[in-house]
Amino acid sequence: MKKRGSSIAKLDFKTAFKYPFNRAKGLLNILWILLPILGCFALMGYGVRIIQGFSKGKFRKLPIFKFSSNLKLGFFMFLKSLPFLFGYIVFIFLLTIINPWLRLVHIFAGLFVLPILFINFMNKETIEALFEFKVINSVFNNLWDYIMALLKDISLSIIFLIMWVVLVGIPAGAFTKSIFLADFYRRKVK
Repeated sequence: MKKRGSSIAKLDFKTAFKYPFNRAKGLLNILWILLPILGCFALMGYGVRIIQGFSKGKFRKLPIFKFSSNLKLGFFMFLKSLPFLFGYIVFIFLLTIINPWLRLVHIFAGLFVLPILFINFMNKETIEALFEFKVINSVFNNLWDYIMALLKDISLSIIFLIMWVVLVGIPAGAFTKSIFLADFYRRKVK
């Protein structure tokens, strides 16, 4: 991590890349995906815990996987996200009916609005957090920093995608999704 005067330390690419390997046996948690439905919810909860950790500046290693608490968290986060997801789908559907070119709004939202809203949601764990549109101001007030975090997230995903050949890229990519954006949230939103 880089230190910048009195500002908050920023997550660097090397730290992000090494993160899933600092506790390598944690990569085996991806095998929970083999447990139908319950494993998916448990991994979803684990992903929320990882994002919460990064939002607090915890970059050291993957957290310990606690199946029951991750399952509960993942299931309830899924349920809490449904009103927002339903509203968003209806909104995009209506825009597409009005004019197919308005699908660009979906691309724009997918890059600049949804990630920060979902990171806010993962940190606060409330339905209301998905509707706190004021957090979007942090993106546009720090647009260059946000774009750099987004590009780093994409680059890290590409590297782990290439590493799928040796299988470690699968869990590494799954467990590091949006960590640069969570770091942006920590530094610019809170």
